[in-house]
Amino acid sequence: MIKKGDNVVVLAGASKGTKGTVTKVFPKTSQVIVEGVNVKKKHQKAKTKDGVGSIIDVATPVHVSNVKLVK
Repeated sequence: MIKKGDNVVVLAGASKGTKGTVTKVFPKTSQVIVEGVNVKKKHQKAKTKDGVGSIIDVATPVHVSNVKLVK
């Protein structure tokens, strides 16, 4: 059982071998968000008419089967 705050290593994907801390857990979909892993760019619209849009980094979930607990 992986919980928030656990140290894990990624076993598969582009971030294979990366160690990080679990920041959020989604038990219904069996996914976790790991700090610094699977980060995507998202274009954000301006909030006001005169505002400026921006590009932000968003952490996306990784399936639990692709991570392993590290002691």
